[in-house]
Amino acid sequence: MSDSPRPHRRNEIRAQNEALILQAAEKVFAEAGFGGATMQLIADMAGLPKANLHYYFATKEELYRRVVGNIFEIWLHAADSMDGTDSPAEGIGAYIEAKMEISRRHPHGSKVWAAEVMHGAPVIQDYLETTLRDWTAGRVALIRAWIAAGKMRPVDPERLLYMLWATTQHYADFGHQIETLNGATPLSDAQWQEATETVKQIILRGIGAI
Repeated sequence: MSDSPRPHRRNEIRAQNEALILQAAEKVFAEAGFGGATMQLIADMAGLPKANLHYYFATKEELYRRVVGNIFEIWLHAADSMDGTDSPAEGIGAYIEAKMEISRRHPHGSKVWAAEVMHGAPVIQDYLETTLRDWTAGRVALIRAWIAAGKMRPVDPERLLYMLWATTQHYADFGHQIETLNGATPLSDAQWQEATETVKQIILRGIGAI
């Protein structure tokens, strides 16, 4: 019998290694930026030989785009909560909850995205010009429909989306500042819940959805 792993086991190993690499890469890119990060640093963080890293991701740019693409896809899926709902309170409220939870669970990915955009998006400009633009247009149309139906105040949909992104992602991008002001300790489960509810109440009341 062959000693080589069976296909199912090989797929499991590949998935586990990719997850380790992506988790390590998120942290390294968040802390060192694209320019300061190296494949060796990422391999060391992941606890894998550098050769293994190149087996899964041939170049640093390929790995970087995967990290950025991952957080982008997670954010896009969070907006699914807005679709198919008749109420902006329900749709936008669920979106806020999802985005706050993403900031809690994926702070490094959010920081990588923020740093990339602040530097003019040299690697992911195509994401902004295609997928993000199309996604935004769809949500703008949904918000305008809610406004036309009298379900919320007539606010500028794009400005509302920018506010939602800025507020929820603040908890990831400025996590160190928040922890410092919280007595140098991470927010507890209760504090995360309180923060989420506060953001929801302020925004939903502000747009007249509740």
